[in-house]
Amino acid sequence: MAENGTDCDQRRIGMTKEQHNGNFTDSSLLSERKRRDREERLNIVLWRQPFVTLQYFFLETLINLKEWTIKLWHRRSILVSFLLMLAVLTATYYIEGTHQQYVRYMEKKFFWCAYWVGLGILSSVGLGTGLHTFLLYLGPHIASVTLAAYECNSVNFPEPPYPDQIICPDEETTEGSISLWAIISKVRLEACMWGAGTAIGELPPYFMARAARLSGAEPDDEEYQEFEEMLEHAETAQDFASRAKLAVQNLVQKVGFFGILACASIPNPLFDLAGITCGHFLVPFWTFFGATLIGKAVIKMHIQKLFVIITFSKHIVEQMVSLIGAIPSVGPSLQKPFQEYLEAQRIKLHHKPDSGVPQGENWLSWMFEKLVIVMVCYFILSIINSMAQSYAKRLQQKMYSEEKTK
Repeated sequence: MAENGTDCDQRRIGMTKEQHNGNFTDSSLLSERKRRDREERLNIVLWRQPFVTLQYFFLETLINLKEWTIKLWHRRSILVSFLLMLAVLTATYYIEGTHQQYVRYMEKKFFWCAYWVGLGILSSVGLGTGLHTFLLYLGPHIASVTLAAYECNSVNFPEPPYPDQIICPDEETTEGSISLWAIISKVRLEACMWGAGTAIGELPPYFMARAARLSGAEPDDEEYQEFEEMLEHAETAQDFASRAKLAVQNLVQKVGFFGILACASIPNPLFDLAGITCGHFLVPFWTFFGATLIGKAVIKMHIQKLFVIITFSKHIVEQMVSLIGAIPSVGPSLQKPFQEYLEAQRIKLHHKPDSGVPQGENWLSWMFEKLVIVMVCYFILSIINSMAQSYAKRLQQKMYSEEKTK
């Protein structure tokens, strides 16, 4: 009897071990399959599978349009109110009257602010690779205003043509009368609008993580899955990247508003993790967005703006050009195009648009324009690839669900 009992216990232990090993094997197979699926999705790019990528991109676009149409239909009362308000604004815009001067002024300011907010959103919203609009647009704009301010000794540029073109005012000014604060004030609106756009672009990770936590559903986003795995293996994290992510997560979770503010106020490539953390731990929306908006549109933007203005101040630029000329052998040849570019900018600042002065094109400005075009094109290509990969993920998830129901 005792032997039979021992045999039963051994068989039960053996069955338990087999079940545990089976679960472990299933988990390993599932992880391996997900890894292969991800590698397969990453291969769906225009330069490897152009026809498949374009097909998946158009199908994903149609699905997104359908989803947005359904969402708008469910919120048709808000949509109708918006259309009525738009109709009133359109009528106000086209009806003649003394109010037209204010309408034109508001139109100009609205589109100028919308332009910078849009560039800020593109910089942080996570479409494709992200468009580095500070380096391509806002930074050069601040640099141009800074160079013009020191050359003209004023920031009272005539409007128009400013901001499309910067020209020195006719008023007489004294050398060295321009101050750092005057330049900061001149570009404050553009910088703050761009910062507000970057804050808006940080909302999708927050809403995604919050919705996943409230619904209890398994999230589709790979960054969120990585975040949950990081929480599970928090104690065993050894590498620098994992420890940095954990530091951001702990700061945001424990300090709250001021932790989010600290993360948003400095250039921080891990801020997406802050949004996911806030959404996962159900931080109130206005706590997250308020701290993010203040940090990015006020504190961080003044730091970046101050850095660009100081870097492109007159004496710093002259010192940099002279240092380029001091490079052995190639220095003078490299220095010449920079000197020509600065001289061309000075000439451009002091002539009127209708004066007929020919404007030559420097190869530095030509190269920068082509760099902007290349980066914008690459950004568009990355969006196409990303949307095609999203459709491929839909197909893979559909296969998973069909296998589970069998």
